[in-house]
Amino acid sequence: MKKKTLLLAAFAAVALQSGLTSCSSKDEVVDSGSGKQIDNSNVVADDASALSLVNGVYSHWQPLSSSFSFIIELNSNKLISFEGEESEAGPVNSRFEQQPDTWYQVKIFNHLLLGIAQDNEAITTISNSQKAGKVTQAGYNAAVGKAKFLRALAYLKLVQLWGEVPVFTEEGGSTTERRPIDDVFAQIVKDLTSAESLLLDYSGDPRVPSKQAAQALLARAYLVWGDNPLSSAEVQAIASSQTDPAFTKNDARLEKAVEYADKVIASGKLALDPDYSKLFGREYESNKRGTNEHLFTIAHDGDKNDAQGNHQTHCSWTFPFQNGENGKGYSENHTEVADDNLFDDWKAELPGDKRLAETYFTQLKNPEDGLTYHYYSPVYTPINGKGVDRSYDDAENLEITANSVDRIEIRYAEVLLIKAEALVQLGRNSEAAAPFNQLRTRAGVPTVAAPTFDQIKREWDYEFTYEQFSLLNSLRWKNLISSVKKVSGYKHFANNWKSLATYTSAQEAFFQKVHNHLVAKYNNVSGKHYRQPIPKGLSGEELGILPQNPGY
Repeated sequence: MKKKTLLLAAFAAVALQSGLTSCSSKDEVVDSGSGKQIDNSNVVADDASALSLVNGVYSHWQPLSSSFSFIIELNSNKLISFEGEESEAGPVNSRFEQQPDTWYQVKIFNHLLLGIAQDNEAITTISNSQKAGKVTQAGYNAAVGKAKFLRALAYLKLVQLWGEVPVFTEEGGSTTERRPIDDVFAQIVKDLTSAESLLLDYSGDPRVPSKQAAQALLARAYLVWGDNPLSSAEVQAIASSQTDPAFTKNDARLEKAVEYADKVIASGKLALDPDYSKLFGREYESNKRGTNEHLFTIAHDGDKNDAQGNHQTHCSWTFPFQNGENGKGYSENHTEVADDNLFDDWKAELPGDKRLAETYFTQLKNPEDGLTYHYYSPVYTPINGKGVDRSYDDAENLEITANSVDRIEIRYAEVLLIKAEALVQLGRNSEAAAPFNQLRTRAGVPTVAAPTFDQIKREWDYEFTYEQFSLLNSLRWKNLISSVKKVSGYKHFANNWKSLATYTSAQEAFFQKVHNHLVAKYNNVSGKHYRQPIPKGLSGEELGILPQNPGY
């Protein structure tokens, strides 16, 4: 989860300083098996090698599967981190104290840009090979369609978290000049529209980008763009303030979000899994149930087999059954649910919601010793249930080291909620009821005739908590500061929290940390956090991407 498996720093530095390309037309490597020279003229000799070249881009996505949570979830009211010392990158993000050298910002930013560079190189090489008659049209469509899909996804993550970023493709562009928000989104739409035309229909394998996955990303991109992301100047104006900016929207873009969501829905290729609890875990990944809800996932086969295993389970459940009960030791997980209130408030509002038990658990029997352990004060905080694999026998103990659960990037439920939200923002609330109520019906909670915007926002929480949406939604809705400040109502925020129960010394030390992080969130969050800091390179070098974001 930390700096376990990195690209060589030298490679990263050279790639960034030379335009973020993965190789050069001057490079030549001897193939020891055949004695032939391998260069850009023959590295792609057929359809299979074209696809293999693009698949190499996943080496930049795989290390990020859990890392996204260390920004997107920790920079919210929902999660705190006790990953090592309080000076480590996890706790720093938890307290809204991130800087240009904070590891998760460095890691995500650099890997996304390096992946884009590799996409660019692959598109050029494959295009040349097709012109040379080595790659068929079908092979070109599959490989280039995937490259453009992954490039658009990378740009979408970058623009949401960092705002104006460099835009460079196989057609040119600068690796250091920051482009306006609209330019970045224009490139995202261009890539995804091309990917939509090149890729095949969803086949049931969510590891393979499909036409419907591209359409789903287009719906997401237009929803984000339709909510008018702040410009750098707008962030500068509120950088030191603890007041959110006004919410604004662009109806034409929201209409496009509905249009592309409808394309996915009308295809008939996707559906909600009837059992929400079966969406997460190794035995349910990659559509093994055949229910077609997982629309696009990042494959993981464990630390030893891919660039880095998916540590979502490891981070949420670092020390299984070590909460001080039943004679066991007491240790702190790398990520912790912010407080009991996140469970309590949901249960009070929708006590019959089937998603609650999957999202949080407050007690669990250890399959190894048969004893029940509790995760609720004064013992502990609730556990992020989606981060703990419970899909196979003894999964709670085994998957924290296997790290082999695929990361879900897009599932069909998101498409339905994107459509519902866009319609509500457009004032067509009654039309939004149909997609909105599909989620409510599966969850076993009352349906509504015309969802309100507030109900839409709550549904994002109920359906997607800890699935790496929290910060991104707050940025869209322009309620980052007010949403984070909700921690002031949490049980362990007030200075009198010690009077609420009788704690052991270990428990008191744990809840003192909880208190400290909640107070830090409340005090530190400000307008500058509508952007992440432009970070340094993987080896600590300056990337030359200027200007720095406001407030850092």
